[in-house]
Amino acid sequence: MEFRALLIGDVVGKPGRRTLAAALPDLLKTHAVDVIVVNAENAAGGSGLTPPIFEELRGLGVDVVTLGDHVYRKKEILPLLAESDRLLRPANLPAEAVGRGWTVLESQSGFPFAVTIVLGRTYMKPAACPFQAVEACLAEIGERAKLIFVEVHAEATSDRVAMGWHLDGRVTAVYGTHTHVQTSDERVLPGGTAYITDLGMTGPHDGVLGRRKEKVLSSLITGMPTHFDVARDDLRASGVLVTADTQTGRATAIERLCLPVEIAGAGQAADQGDAKAGDDEEVPESAEPAPGPGA
Repeated sequence: MEFRALLIGDVVGKPGRRTLAAALPDLLKTHAVDVIVVNAENAAGGSGLTPPIFEELRGLGVDVVTLGDHVYRKKEILPLLAESDRLLRPANLPAEAVGRGWTVLESQSGFPFAVTIVLGRTYMKPAACPFQAVEACLAEIGERAKLIFVEVHAEATSDRVAMGWHLDGRVTAVYGTHTHVQTSDERVLPGGTAYITDLGMTGPHDGVLGRRKEKVLSSLITGMPTHFDVARDDLRASGVLVTADTQTGRATAIERLCLPVEIAGAGQAADQGDAKAGDDEEVPESAEPAPGPGA
């Protein structure tokens, strides 16, 4: 029997959340989706996640929310990280870090599936070996799920490509996030693992990695730090749809998605923000001349 997983790339700020909310109904109507996994580490004001936004995503039908290197940017998420089995932090953080690095759940269609996420190590803050961390997660998951989805939140393409080959034939999909730029290398590897280097960004593309281009350009040209607030226009929902065999857990197809979304008054809504969701906060002033990918 076929199983379809919708994997959505980095949701950026309120524009990204509105983009996802607008895109999901048509996606779910067109495709028989069994599970939705969303990276939301930039969903609150462009950096981090808050409990109200987590609940907002769950209300859209999202099954699992993943967080990357900005996992602890909003301290109010800590209690939820400690208790929820639908919210993941990177598995290769220290064992003492709040949250869990993998989960096994049952889809609405009745099939168990597992999700895990690890950080890459090239050009990233220090983290334990992602390969060893994934192996530990797979050992814990064991026979509880044949359908296994591995997210690699990394800066370097090599970190993600290598993980794809390392896990080929052992998991359903390996996919990258963090750089906010969708790659066009989606394929099913020889062993039956669906792979893409980066899902891309869900949110405003009329900017620099989801930030207002005027602010980023000013910082790059002058060398002065500034607030990199969230951009507003050219909204797109990015990700992939993976089809897999429920008996073997192997992927049979992967389809790349980058869907333009039109929302009336989207720019004005982004300016107004959402105090309850924590979306009225700007990205903290950077000590760097400009944001790095996925910043």
